[in-house]
Amino acid sequence: QVQLVESGGGMVQPGGSLRLSCAASRVTFSIYAMGWYRQAPGKERELVASMTTTGVTNYADSVKVRFTISRDNAENTVYLQMNSLKPEDTAVYYCNTKQRFGTPTNYYDMDYWGQGTQVTVSS
Repeated sequence: QVQLVESGGGMVQPGGSLRLSCAASRVTFSIYAMGWYRQAPGKERELVASMTTTGVTNYADSVKVRFTISRDNAENTVYLQMNSLKPEDTAVYYCNTKQRFGTPTNYYDMDYWGQGTQVTVSS
């Protein structure tokens, strides 16, 4: 069973920075993508940023320019550098890894999730 261990959450003032890390272990398949989702109280879980093994990135519009995702494919580790944090970034952040099946035009993904790490932006 894949294990995703997250670290780096915490509390920070508006305008501050945090760096999240997630290491995947017990991986027995080819990872298609790794990334981060978040869920604020009373809201649905949403994509923050993801990166495929080939380096293709995808960001939520609300975090573009402020957040940067990076990966170490050899170590199955993904990072999220979060700058210029805002109170609306407050949420539980979940690491995600995807195993993709099928063809480029007809596929489905198996998702694996970490336990989540709390990020609180408050003065």
